Amino acid sequence: MNKSYGWAGKLLRVNLTAGKITTEPTSKYKDFIGGMGIGYKVIFDEVPAGTKAFDEANKIVFAVGPLTGSGAPSSSRTNITSLFPSNPYNAVGDSHMGGNFAAQLKYAGYDAIIIEGKSNRPVWLKIDNDKVTLEDASKVWGKGIKDTTAQLAAVMGKDSSIAAIGQAGENMVNLSVIMNGLSHSAGGHGGILGSKMLKAIGVKGNQAVNIAGKGRELLKLNNYMMKDLIGANNQHVVPSTPQPWSEFSHKGSRWTAREGLTWGATEGGPIETGIAAAGDVNKVGYRTMKATFDLGPSAEKYTVRMGGCQSCPIRCMSQLRIPKLEEYGLSPYVANSCMGYFSPQRVMFKGNKDIEEKGDGKMFAAAIGASLADDYGVWCNYGLLGTDLKHGYESGIFKKVLPADEYNSIPWNLLEEKDPAFLIDFYRRIAFKEGELGHLGDGAYWVAKRWDFGDDYWNNVKYGLWSKLGFPKHHSNETNGQVGALISCMFNRDAQSHTLVNLVGSGLPIEIQKEVVAEIVGSPDGIDPQLNYTPMNEYKARLAKWAIIKNCLHDSLTLC
Repeated sequence: MNKSYGWAGKLLRVNLTAGKITTEPTSKYKDFIGGMGIGYKVIFDEVPAGTKAFDEANKIVFAVGPLTGSGAPSSSRTNITSLFPSNPYNAVGDSHMGGNFAAQLKYAGYDAIIIEGKSNRPVWLKIDNDKVTLEDASKVWGKGIKDTTAQLAAVMGKDSSIAAIGQAGENMVNLSVIMNGLSHSAGGHGGILGSKMLKAIGVKGNQAVNIAGKGRELLKLNNYMMKDLIGANNQHVVPSTPQPWSEFSHKGSRWTAREGLTWGATEGGPIETGIAAAGDVNKVGYRTMKATFDLGPSAEKYTVRMGGCQSCPIRCMSQLRIPKLEEYGLSPYVANSCMGYFSPQRVMFKGNKDIEEKGDGKMFAAAIGASLADDYGVWCNYGLLGTDLKHGYESGIFKKVLPADEYNSIPWNLLEEKDPAFLIDFYRRIAFKEGELGHLGDGAYWVAKRWDFGDDYWNNVKYGLWSKLGFPKHHSNETNGQVGALISCMFNRDAQSHTLVNLVGSGLPIEIQKEVVAEIVGSPDGIDPQLNYTPMNEYKARLAKWAIIKNCLHDSLTLC
């Protein structure tokens, strides 16, 4: 399969128990495309029924798809498949990370890595094209993701990509991540690597990805996508403010570029995003000014640039320099997107005090929390980590279940005073499983069971729980009523069907959305205005099927 187009042709199998590394042909998985397809096939075939997430018999698969490394827009996505510890049944689930790990894996000549067994000492996996070795990780075991990445990248070189876990993963916290590029994380599987004593995977390669027809057709499609199809983050296709080139606008759109909005901390002076109109290929990267979208207007003057993943023109990772972070013992540099910034604000449920100027408290809480969570490798379960803290505190449950000494040692006064310094204590307790409060890192299902959260928890619409599995609504069940509910039934965690939410949340009027849906499923009745739902019908079922197939196809190809 080495000469096949799209695939590298082989995968790595790493047995940590025996310290043995072998390769296998990808051809045995050719019917499953790649990414999610390979991952689920391996787990279902090779992991015995009844295995728990942290058992030695469990395996974890890092897999990419035929578009990865090809230059196709938004194609550097790594699909990670294993048993999911925060799921009440430890059922199989997949997590995903962007960055450049996926592309480097393909350039090194591999479509997937299957990790099995358990090492008797801390190790990391070093992949340099066909030179693959297990290395001693004792010097980075106990370190955060930032320090680990720096030390291993110094060994492998600046062109490498390091996917690592922090202390949360080492301590087998259910809610822990695997992260590359210091901010591109796959939530929920960090503890699997910790259970296997595998600190990190470093990869670099310089091999080509074969493209049919010398890439002419792919280039043609890429140009069409870049010029005529691609929008801003989450495929928002209208600007957030009225602009002369656009017939429509929507204040919730992440297409935030406009005249007068700048990356204020760029070296050499501010850079204006401008309007970045549709059809202007060279301005796609300016459309999504996520720093101000996620953090508020105060973030503009601290924004160095918008970063992103390999081969993706939509730069949704805001990179900031905030000097005052050093006073909290943190680097002044922070980068993240979406939930990485939203989650700490959920933890600070009492609000955020201003730090340097009016209205900047939201930004400081987000930046401090993101820095801590990303270094420890703590996953937020799409904001439920903070929601669970809020419920336990405000309901009085913590006073009942936490030992008095522990309860009194928690700086609740900082939380009440809206001081982001509370986050320093909070994330440490989660990462190191300190005391009873550390069980917040077990995940919503396990927390609710352990502390007897009642119906007021499960039924509170503000918490966004969609089932007793303990995962929140996330780009699926809150989208188009019954259609989203059907999609959620297909997955063992939050569904993350961006296919559907990118349509419903595009910012386009419902009349145009109905025209699009009619082309897809044969009738405009497949979609309703938000929160104005009609009875279930055949076309909603068809739309759900379309979204599920597209979701799995994206995760197999692998695309964002």
